[in-house]
This record gives sequence, structure tokens and C-alpha cells, in this order.
Amino acid sequence: MNMLKEIARLGAGRVLLTGGGKRLARVYLNAWLRAGRRGLAEYLPFQIDGEVYIGSPFESDDFEVYLIVNPLSKGAEEKERLYSWLSEHSDKLVLLYETKYIADSITRYRIREFIDYLIAYRWETAGFERIEVMKLENGAVVERKTYVRRR
Repeated sequence: MNMLKEIARLGAGRVLLTGGGKRLARVYLNAWLRAGRRGLAEYLPFQIDGEVYIGSPFESDDFEVYLIVNPLSKGAEEKERLYSWLSEHSDKLVLLYETKYIADSITRYRIREFIDYLIAYRWETAGFERIEVMKLENGAVVERKTYVRRR
């Protein structure tokens, strides 16, 4: 199955989307919320169609979908808190939206141990979008697919 569709149909999992792919992040959040799930976001860096609450994900376990913004840009103490929270919430849908582009260099980041999928979005100067999707298990890439779309 197409890995992008597989992610949209997840029941639980942690997805790191890097490169600022707002349109793609919006598609996933809307798909997950349309399925009747309740969502909580730190804040919304883009508009979505569904209803989502704004607040800290660390203060509530009452939601099925969470949006955490710029997890790689947080301070060391915040990152540790996030990693602990992610390890305790593997039964939830968590979208970690990072504006920095991270693809193959994910191996340098500890967050790789806590995510199930990495989606690296990049707008190329030649007029096309490149989306690299990696499935991770225990911090190692086990499956990889690249999608290219001309604009």
C-alpha cells in the first residue's frame, strides 16, 4: 500500500513531518479528525477544517490526536519531557510538525527512537515537491519511499 495513505489510516502512531509541509500536515490532521477523533494542538501554524482544542499536550490524556509544533527546536528539558510523553502515549495519534528539513540526518536526533514515521517534505527549485517517507522501528529505518510531484 502507498505509505502516505497508510499514515492517513493509522489508528495510533507518532509521525514526524519535517520541512514545513503545511498542506500535507493539514491533510493528515483533517483525515484523523474526520474519523471522529478529538484533537489537541499546541497551536495551529496552519488552518484545518476540523475542530481542535488548543493547549499543552502534556496536561491532558483525553484526546486521540495531538499536534506538537517544532519538537526539534525545543530546549533540552522540554525535549526530555516530550520524549517521556511520547513513550507513554504510543496508543495515540501524534503529529510532530517541524519546520526544519530533516531526512537522512534523523539518525543524529534522539527523537528517532520515539517515532513510527518520518515524512520529509521539500520544495525543490526545479518546480517539484519531493516527499520522503520512512518507516522506523526502534530508531532504525525499515522501509523508505520517495514521492515526487511536479507543480
